[in-house]
Amino acid sequence: MFDHRQVRRAFSRSADHYDEAAALQREVASRLMESLDYLSDPAVAMTPGCVLDVGCGPGHAAIAMQARWPKARVVALDLAAPMLQATRGNAATRPGAGRPRWLGGRAAPLPVCADARALPLADASVDLLFSNLCLQWVEDLPAVFAGFRRVLRPGGRLLVSTFGPDTLHEMRSAFAEADAAPHVSLFPSIAQFGDALVAAGFRDPVLDRDLFVHGHGTLGGLMRELRTLGATNASVERRRSLTGRARFARAADAYEALRGAAGGPLAGLLPATWEVIYAQAWAPPPGTPIKLDGIDEVHLPAHGIPVRRR
Repeated sequence: MFDHRQVRRAFSRSADHYDEAAALQREVASRLMESLDYLSDPAVAMTPGCVLDVGCGPGHAAIAMQARWPKARVVALDLAAPMLQATRGNAATRPGAGRPRWLGGRAAPLPVCADARALPLADASVDLLFSNLCLQWVEDLPAVFAGFRRVLRPGGRLLVSTFGPDTLHEMRSAFAEADAAPHVSLFPSIAQFGDALVAAGFRDPVLDRDLFVHGHGTLGGLMRELRTLGATNASVERRRSLTGRARFARAADAYEALRGAAGGPLAGLLPATWEVIYAQAWAPPPGTPIKLDGIDEVHLPAHGIPVRRR
């Protein structure tokens, strides 16, 4: 479904200016991180030794989690190397950065350039896996969740967010009237997201969703904001040539019919909807089946297989 080279290129180009347009991403990250307070509950008493932030972007969440748990090893993982450079730069601005701990220094997240579909971490090595608005660029959710489960220790926590199918539906409909080629990526529904978690064997999944509606003066302004974020069309079926003035004008005219439809503070503006899905779950005990292609696949350590000796 997605051209992952295009995803890498887009986010690499956006790294220097990402924060200028990432107000929604910061808001979603803030809501997602509120769930971390649960780990401070005496009934849970979980202090992670290793934290993994998948799709860390410029690293603000990873840096905040490193400050929250100074003794933890926080790994900031992203597909785009320039985003990891931004993470290093943002970590370097914090008080105590670059100094040893005995002089009041603070640890910084470890940047790792890798793909969420093939995590370069050891089995059962992560206590908390965090991912904010990254998984919408992955087409095979069950396989990715199986990888997440592999690196999480039994009882480890998964905390993720992604965009849902209602995201930018106004823009998708407007371009559909002007062009047969898709201009907005399709994202999984909350039901598909939950099914993928269950198929991977995660236990006690909890899912929630939010709808955010932002206003924009023009379709061109919305598209410039998306390019700044690196959120460009990465579908393998996308048009590889320029859209063209005529097609863009037809899409803009179709979008104009929605101007002011949201009312209130968005009166007079073009609405742009963002559906955000949140999910949290716990990694299961060893031996819990993973469903692959409808078949339960169980992995057991060799030393756990009883052998009858003669």
